[in-house]
Amino acid sequence: MSAPKFTLENKTAVVTGASSGIGRAIAVAIAELGAAVGCVDLPGSDLEGVTAEIKNSGGRAAYFAADVTQPQDMINAVASIEQELGAISLAVNAAGIANAAPAEDMPLAQWQKVLDVDLTGVFLSCQAEGNAMLRNGGGSIVNIASMSATIANRGLLQAHYNTAKAGVVHLGKSLAWEWASRGIRVNSVSPGYTNTPMTKRPEQASAMAGYAQDTPLGRNAEPEDIAGPVAFLLSDAAAFVTGVDLLVDGGFVIW
Repeated sequence: MSAPKFTLENKTAVVTGASSGIGRAIAVAIAELGAAVGCVDLPGSDLEGVTAEIKNSGGRAAYFAADVTQPQDMINAVASIEQELGAISLAVNAAGIANAAPAEDMPLAQWQKVLDVDLTGVFLSCQAEGNAMLRNGGGSIVNIASMSATIANRGLLQAHYNTAKAGVVHLGKSLAWEWASRGIRVNSVSPGYTNTPMTKRPEQASAMAGYAQDTPLGRNAEPEDIAGPVAFLLSDAAAFVTGVDLLVDGGFVIW
């Protein structure tokens, strides 16, 4: 029996939300494992920085500014990345936003914006990436959800975010069965509390120390802690894994 194939060599990946936080750590990590990485994020984000970081470490990378809520943006991003780096067979959708408001007072526009980015944006990204992979003969997609898909976070007034992330998990299961017979695996990774720019927002930053105490492993995650499980799901070592949501939360949800 041969050893599991964790390498991503000779493959091209798309990573949304690649300019910072978890998305950036994933883009850098999978480049180190051999993938050519197409970095996607909003105009004005640090796409040049993450691309340069990958190239300076000997990897191959390109970037494309796009809004994941705009279908044509994602179609154009995938086409441009394929033109520059080759046919895609890997994708990680990490673009997302978060904010807070009591459910009884939440404006519709605030609810809709989070659902548009965190759920519809993931669907549109999967759609563009999936169409390319169907043309290319298959691939692997990993969507970044959250343990908030499984729990309602104490102290965080974010019904819109929790709902969107739960939708991401079930979207992955739905796409997994639709595309399984055509060679595409779809999974999600659900991080626990992670030290990123997003968790520095006022309503969460002051509580991060408490979250660490409530985590069995005794700390919050770093973005790099999420990259390894994502790389596994992308790789041929996970060739028989699809439709799974992998919690990467330091054990938080077991209590």
